[in-house]
Amino acid sequence: MRLLALDLGTTGNRAIVFDRDQNILGQAYEEFPQIYPRPGWVEHDPEAIWKGVRRVLKKTFLKIPASSIAAAGITNQRETVLLWDKATGRPIHNAIVWQCRRTADFCERLKKSHGDSIHQKTGLVLDAYFSASKIRWLLDHVPGARKKAENGRLLAGTIDTWVIWKLSGGLHVTDSSNASRTMLFNIHDKKWDESLCRLFGIPLSILPKVVPSSFSVGVTDKKITGAPIPIAGIVGDQQGASFAQGCFSPGVVKNTYGTGLFMVENTGKTPRFSKNLLTTVAWSLGNLDRTEYAIEGSVFIGGAAIQWLRDGLKIIQNAGESEKVAKRLSGNEGVYFVPALVGLGSPYWDSRARGLMIGITRGTTRAHLVRAALESIAYQTRDVMEVMKKDARAPFRVLRVDGGAAANDFLMQFQADILGIPVERSKIIETTALGAAGLAGLAVGAWKNKEAFNRARRVDRVFKPRRLAQKEFLYKQWKDAVKRSQSWA
Repeated sequence: MRLLALDLGTTGNRAIVFDRDQNILGQAYEEFPQIYPRPGWVEHDPEAIWKGVRRVLKKTFLKIPASSIAAAGITNQRETVLLWDKATGRPIHNAIVWQCRRTADFCERLKKSHGDSIHQKTGLVLDAYFSASKIRWLLDHVPGARKKAENGRLLAGTIDTWVIWKLSGGLHVTDSSNASRTMLFNIHDKKWDESLCRLFGIPLSILPKVVPSSFSVGVTDKKITGAPIPIAGIVGDQQGASFAQGCFSPGVVKNTYGTGLFMVENTGKTPRFSKNLLTTVAWSLGNLDRTEYAIEGSVFIGGAAIQWLRDGLKIIQNAGESEKVAKRLSGNEGVYFVPALVGLGSPYWDSRARGLMIGITRGTTRAHLVRAALESIAYQTRDVMEVMKKDARAPFRVLRVDGGAAANDFLMQFQADILGIPVERSKIIETTALGAAGLAGLAVGAWKNKEAFNRARRVDRVFKPRRLAQKEFLYKQWKDAVKRSQSWA
């Protein structure tokens, strides 16, 4: 049985075809442009995303016929959101990306009066990260948008919703895991919350239908895919990675090293709340009554720090070069980089923090900057795990890792050293896609249950912690650097 996964990421789109043994039969990938209209603002062109999706599908189907695909799963960058015209299908504005901080001031004001109640309903910290304030901004700032929305002429959705609408010829849906990241979804009632929609000034009618993560919701238009393919899996990228990593019970934790860093622990059928972390829907299997929850730490800049070294500073040619450059040094020599390029997420939630390089001397070279950027990824992961351990009231014995930056052996070894626990790297780095394929496969009978799916999971390498001299001093210096970066803007 062949299963297609569409991974709609922050920097690119990927199509992968898996078999039942989790082997990759074929794949294609294409990046798309990042748009920065102002400092702290981040956008994507929805049409560029859609054209990219069509191209990676076309490349994939050259090798593997669409008619041989049993089902498709969609996974996506979650909080990024857009509005489009219901009749024409044209977006009314670029999509506002999850990293964008344009609504930070509004969220700070609203937090004082409604932060606690929103947290109790949605599990989320009131922040510009989530979709609700972005939708509100679009309705208020795009000429005529609010009137069109109130007249039923606009649709809203995260990237999964947008691409499924295009793929299917008009199916307007999202799943519970993505809905739980909008700040409009009541995770207890498992439906859109009317009072939250009123608070943010968002007509309920423009929101998609919420469906289970593993459930056949419709088929693709054969004019686009060549043959109708059942759409049977929809899941947020981090929840998809958690599913692929077998995070099915409390105490099993994974961290994805993508554009950002996302640590997730499954808490079972009952949501567990945290002051500094996020409570979210993990997935719903078959129906919304079979919903599982998770606790999550979301760091805004992880692998994107390396991308910035490549594209912004141009001191490395590619991400893989960072490992070789960092290894030229035996230590960081007091140089730290706090990558608060769009503020700080978990566990600080400081939208006014900004990036900081500190400890620079006449002897500082590009190797120091590269090493500091890689080490910042590991330090931020520890920041989240420290809070998660306190909330769970139990130590974690291993960290399961995936994502593009997890391929960096220097980073993974330093991560194990700074955490003091083994780091277990998945054989398949693209676990977000694998999770989407797994959820789709469950819906069409590829596996009897999630445990049967997980039996095929394979480990590439385990990085065992070494005794790191001055480990706690290094981490203390990091914490001091973070304090200096906060409340800057």
